[in-house]
Amino acid sequence: MLYIAYCLDKPDHAAVRAANRPAHVEFLKQHAAQIVIAGPVLSEDGQQMVGSLFILEFDGRGDVDRFLKSDPYAKAGLFASVDVRPWRKTIERDPR
Repeated sequence: MLYIAYCLDKPDHAAVRAANRPAHVEFLKQHAAQIVIAGPVLSEDGQQMVGSLFILEFDGRGDVDRFLKSDPYAKAGLFASVDVRPWRKTIERDPR
């Protein structure tokens, strides 16, 4: 099943994000089979990373929760909120 995870950083935690980014990226590479797409959520001006967005494929919600709790960002206490929802792809961009 597909899930979206929308994670927003705590205010003034840019240093925590920066310090843990290499471990976070490595963690994501190790779980590439479950990641449909992932990337940072940006500030309105597009200059700062203020969160993370994932579309994930797991058998169940418990697997998603375990994945997210194992992320180095989560372990470092970066996120103020994490919203997880089941998701269904309906329309995909034409690759032309």
